[in-house]
Amino acid sequence: MQRRGDEVLEVAVGYAAGPAGNGVAYAALSGAQGREVVRLPFRIVRRCALVKRAVAYAALVTVARALCRRGVTRAHFLMPDPQFVEDVTTRCDLPEALVLPYVRLRCALNAFNDVEIGIGTTDELMQRAGAEVALNVAA
Repeated sequence: MQRRGDEVLEVAVGYAAGPAGNGVAYAALSGAQGREVVRLPFRIVRRCALVKRAVAYAALVTVARALCRRGVTRAHFLMPDPQFVEDVTTRCDLPEALVLPYVRLRCALNAFNDVEIGIGTTDELMQRAGAEVALNVAA
Protein backbone atom coordinates (compact mmCIF):
# COMPACT_ATOMS: atom_id res chain seq x y z
CA MET A 1 0.00 0.00 0.00
CA GLN A 2 1.48 3.35 -1.02
CA ARG A 3 1.56 6.03 1.69
CA ARG A 4 1.85 9.78 1.31
CA GLY A 5 4.68 11.41 3.23
CA ASP A 6 2.50 14.14 4.78
CA GLU A 7 -0.06 11.71 6.20
CA VAL A 8 0.11 10.90 9.92
CA LEU A 9 0.23 7.14 10.05
CA GLU A 10 -0.96 5.33 13.16
CA VAL A 11 1.29 2.32 13.69
CA ALA A 12 0.39 -0.35 16.26
CA VAL A 13 3.37 -2.63 16.95
CA GLY A 14 3.42 -6.18 18.26
CA TYR A 15 6.63 -8.16 18.67
CA ALA A 16 8.34 -11.20 20.15
CA ALA A 17 11.76 -12.84 20.09
CA GLY A 18 12.91 -16.36 20.83
CA PRO A 19 15.73 -17.55 23.07
CA ALA A 20 18.28 -17.35 20.21
CA GLY A 21 17.40 -13.68 19.61
CA ASN A 22 15.43 -14.14 16.41
CA GLY A 23 12.38 -11.91 16.50
CA VAL A 24 9.46 -10.71 14.47
CA ALA A 25 7.52 -7.46 14.59
CA TYR A 26 4.04 -6.98 13.21
CA ALA A 27 2.97 -3.42 12.47
CA ALA A 28 -0.62 -2.46 11.73
CA LEU A 29 -0.46 0.69 9.62
CA SER A 30 -3.64 2.78 9.67
CA GLY A 31 -4.17 5.92 7.68
CA ALA A 32 -6.36 7.62 5.12
CA GLN A 33 -5.82 4.80 2.63
CA GLY A 34 -6.92 2.05 4.99
CA ARG A 35 -5.16 -0.56 7.10
CA GLU A 36 -2.24 -2.82 6.27
CA VAL A 37 -0.33 -5.26 8.46
CA VAL A 38 3.35 -5.82 7.73
CA ARG A 39 5.69 -8.47 9.12
CA LEU A 40 9.32 -7.56 9.79
CA PRO A 41 12.00 -9.92 11.12
CA PHE A 42 14.74 -8.68 13.46
CA ARG A 43 17.47 -10.06 15.66
CA ILE A 44 18.79 -9.09 19.09
CA VAL A 45 21.73 -10.18 21.20
CA ARG A 46 20.22 -11.96 24.19
CA ARG A 47 22.92 -10.90 26.67
CA CYS A 48 20.84 -8.04 27.99
CA ALA A 49 19.41 -8.48 31.49
CA LEU A 50 16.34 -6.50 30.39
CA VAL A 51 15.51 -8.71 27.41
CA LYS A 52 11.80 -7.89 27.27
CA ARG A 53 12.45 -4.15 26.93
CA ALA A 54 15.40 -4.73 24.58
CA VAL A 55 13.07 -6.66 22.27
CA ALA A 56 10.68 -3.69 22.23
CA TYR A 57 13.52 -1.35 21.26
CA ALA A 58 14.70 -3.65 18.45
CA ALA A 59 11.16 -4.12 17.14
CA LEU A 60 10.42 -0.39 17.02
CA VAL A 61 13.76 0.37 15.35
CA THR A 62 12.96 -2.24 12.69
CA VAL A 63 9.47 -0.86 12.07
CA ALA A 64 10.64 2.77 12.01
CA ARG A 65 13.38 2.03 9.47
CA ALA A 66 10.95 0.11 7.25
CA LEU A 67 8.49 3.01 7.29
CA CYS A 68 11.22 5.49 6.40
CA ARG A 69 12.14 3.34 3.40
CA ARG A 70 8.48 3.59 2.34
CA GLY A 71 8.63 7.37 2.50
CA VAL A 72 6.62 7.82 5.69
CA THR A 73 7.60 11.06 7.47
CA ARG A 74 4.91 11.32 10.15
CA ALA A 75 3.96 8.46 12.48
CA HIS A 76 2.23 7.80 15.78
CA PHE A 77 3.48 4.51 17.19
CA LEU A 78 1.39 2.53 19.65
CA MET A 79 3.35 0.18 21.90
CA PRO A 80 1.93 -2.26 24.48
CA ASP A 81 4.56 -1.79 27.21
CA PRO A 82 4.04 1.28 29.45
CA GLN A 83 7.59 1.02 30.86
CA PHE A 84 9.05 1.11 27.36
CA VAL A 85 6.93 4.13 26.43
CA GLU A 86 8.06 5.91 29.60
CA ASP A 87 11.70 5.09 28.75
CA VAL A 88 11.50 6.71 25.34
CA THR A 89 9.19 9.65 26.06
CA THR A 90 10.66 11.00 29.30
CA ARG A 91 14.13 12.08 30.29
CA CYS A 92 14.72 9.27 32.76
CA ASP A 93 17.95 7.47 33.52
CA LEU A 94 18.10 4.18 31.67
CA PRO A 95 19.80 1.02 32.84
CA GLU A 96 23.19 0.65 31.12
CA ALA A 97 21.93 -2.37 29.14
CA LEU A 98 19.33 -0.18 27.39
CA VAL A 99 21.49 2.83 26.51
CA LEU A 100 22.68 1.54 23.13
CA PRO A 101 19.20 0.29 22.09
CA TYR A 102 17.84 3.72 23.10
CA VAL A 103 20.44 5.52 20.94
CA ARG A 104 19.62 3.25 17.97
CA LEU A 105 15.94 4.00 18.41
CA ARG A 106 16.49 7.76 18.65
CA CYS A 107 18.55 7.66 15.44
CA ALA A 108 15.76 5.78 13.64
CA LEU A 109 13.07 8.16 14.95
CA ASN A 110 15.07 11.25 13.97
CA ALA A 111 14.39 10.38 10.32
CA PHE A 112 10.73 11.37 10.83
CA ASN A 113 9.45 14.94 10.61
CA ASP A 114 6.78 14.20 13.22
CA VAL A 115 6.78 11.20 15.52
CA GLU A 116 4.95 10.21 18.70
CA ILE A 117 5.07 7.09 20.81
CA GLY A 118 2.15 6.16 23.02
CA ILE A 119 0.63 3.25 24.85
CA GLY A 120 -1.90 1.27 22.88
CA THR A 121 -3.58 -2.08 22.72
CA THR A 122 -1.70 -4.34 20.36
CA ASP A 123 -2.84 -7.69 21.77
CA GLU A 124 -3.64 -9.28 18.40
CA LEU A 125 -0.24 -8.33 16.98
CA MET A 126 1.60 -9.44 20.14
CA GLN A 127 -0.19 -12.81 20.02
CA ARG A 128 0.61 -13.24 16.33
CA ALA A 129 4.29 -12.47 16.90
CA GLY A 130 4.45 -14.70 19.99
CA ALA A 131 2.84 -17.61 18.17
CA GLU A 132 5.22 -17.29 15.22
CA VAL A 133 8.27 -17.19 17.50
CA ALA A 134 6.99 -20.18 19.49
CA LEU A 135 6.49 -22.18 16.29
CA ASN A 136 9.99 -21.31 15.09
CA VAL A 137 11.51 -22.33 18.43
CA ALA A 138 9.62 -25.64 18.38
CA ALA A 139 10.69 -26.42 14.82
